[in-house]
Amino acid sequence: MQQVLEALADPARRAVVRRLAHAGCALSCGSFDLPVSRSTSTHHFNVLRQAGLVRQYYVGTMKMNALRSEELEGRFPGLLAAVVAAADAEAGPEA
Repeated sequence: MQQVLEALADPARRAVVRRLAHAGCALSCGSFDLPVSRSTSTHHFNVLRQAGLVRQYYVGTMKMNALRSEELEGRFPGLLAAVVAAADAEAGPEA
């Protein structure tokens, strides 16, 4: 639980989780427009993977990211929905 909450404490990582939740499918690392350098983005994806929030795999040369929704819901019921709702509120109506 500690590692999951620490991963979700960062706004950039919450934005990634939010985008994956709304997409409903895996997205490549390059499809995220994070306001940080490429190496920092890589760090954020690694933190999310190590916390068990995302699953990463390759399709050709693209690294894909899939939200582990079912596993998270089974382990922490309601947490993902609450995090996505909070991230939606943070993003505001323009997002």
